[in-house]
Amino acid sequence: MPYCKVEKANMYYEEIGSGTPIIIIHGFTLDHRAMKGCMEPVFQEREGYKRIYIDLPGMGQTKDYDDVANTDDMLETVIECIDALLPNQSFLIAGYSYGGYLTRGVIARMGERVLGAAFICPVIIAEKGKRTLPEHKVIHRDETFLATLNAEEKEFFENNFVVLNENTWNRAMDELVVGMEAADQSFLERIQNAYGYSFEVDEGNLANPSLFIVGRQDNVVGYKNAFDILYKYPRAAFSIVDTAGHNLQIEQGELFNVHFGEWLVRTMKVV
Repeated sequence: MPYCKVEKANMYYEEIGSGTPIIIIHGFTLDHRAMKGCMEPVFQEREGYKRIYIDLPGMGQTKDYDDVANTDDMLETVIECIDALLPNQSFLIAGYSYGGYLTRGVIARMGERVLGAAFICPVIIAEKGKRTLPEHKVIHRDETFLATLNAEEKEFFENNFVVLNENTWNRAMDELVVGMEAADQSFLERIQNAYGYSFEVDEGNLANPSLFIVGRQDNVVGYKNAFDILYKYPRAAFSIVDTAGHNLQIEQGELFNVHFGEWLVRTMKVV
């Protein structure tokens, strides 16, 4: 299996395709499968991209991460991995949720090499109590499918998604829950206590094409706070998708594909 050895971790990654590299970073408690599930359908119709999916410390198959103590350390493992896999190369980057928070850190530290950035339901404010969040609201229910779930499954589904149907359930199991079950929860609790950066992450800006795609019903990171940093991304497209929570890429897969594909088209002029 491919691993990238950095100072504080041995990072598992998967590489698919060839061409312009794109670093793809999953969310907290998940693993690379959360991103492969939504990204690969986009790239099936596009050649010329080398997708690099990484597992963050404490998640997926990354190992030897005991010295990682906080999000600053998480960021350093990502940066060192990028330098090892793509020495002196420019790249695209995409991050989901906590992966979006790390993407902002990558831009802060090595933005001159970033050809474009895509943020999917990104963490903007690290401290949850300071986020502007809508109330959780289920928008669509397939009662016939819900009747096939047991009480525990139904409660999990209703508490974490806004589109409750068989497609959402199956993708959630295949792309999200598998990573959650593999995560080192005791380690991640330690990271949650040091979740925010120790530095101002948005001091610079990114002049290359960007994408912010957020869920109108996202009660985990919200959507309003992303407006506060848009001025740092003068080439950013910003889309608030209705009938979508924090798992927008699953609940509104077709719209996600369109928006992400459009961002790739815009970055081609930079590449």
